[in-house]
Amino acid sequence: MALRYSATMPARQTLPALWLLSDARNDAVLERVLRRLPRGSGLIFRHYHLPEPARRARFAQLARLCRRRGHWLVLAGTAREARRRGARASYGPPAAGPGLRLATAHSLREIGRANRSGAALVLLSPAFPTRSHPGAPHLGPLRFLLLAGRSLCPVVALGGMNRRTARRLPGHGWAAIDGLSHKCRAESRDS
Repeated sequence: MALRYSATMPARQTLPALWLLSDARNDAVLERVLRRLPRGSGLIFRHYHLPEPARRARFAQLARLCRRRGHWLVLAGTAREARRRGARASYGPPAAGPGLRLATAHSLREIGRANRSGAALVLLSPAFPTRSHPGAPHLGPLRFLLLAGRSLCPVVALGGMNRRTARRLPGHGWAAIDGLSHKCRAESRDS
């Protein structure tokens, strides 16, 4: 499944509906997870935990694998940084500017900012309770769907997402850190 959207992209181009977000928690299993994802999925490279030279090197390693697997590679950062590194888009808080931008949103106000900035896609979170923020408030299916309905571009659910919770939000793509990496981490511990 791919997501179509309006003015920010050529009419024939679509964005993936399934996204993996990288960070320190899933770095050790990223290659294995990327090989298992359906062809044409997306990776949002964050890796905020690495110093900049190591972050650039890790990005380059994963870029090769993403190209081979036909995955979208998006860089958390500015549009300028994303272009310089050869990413297909940038990711972060809503920001107007050149290039494709995947925006984060947690509220109606941030959905409005994403709409005004011309974001190509919004990652709306946290949809469900997450292991990374135990006890923190989450949107739940009803509030998620109400907020998503206000977006002018496709919305992808993030936060507590896995195949089971994704079925509770029909018609929307989903993204995960743990929800796509957890099985690979368990296999690494077992081997």
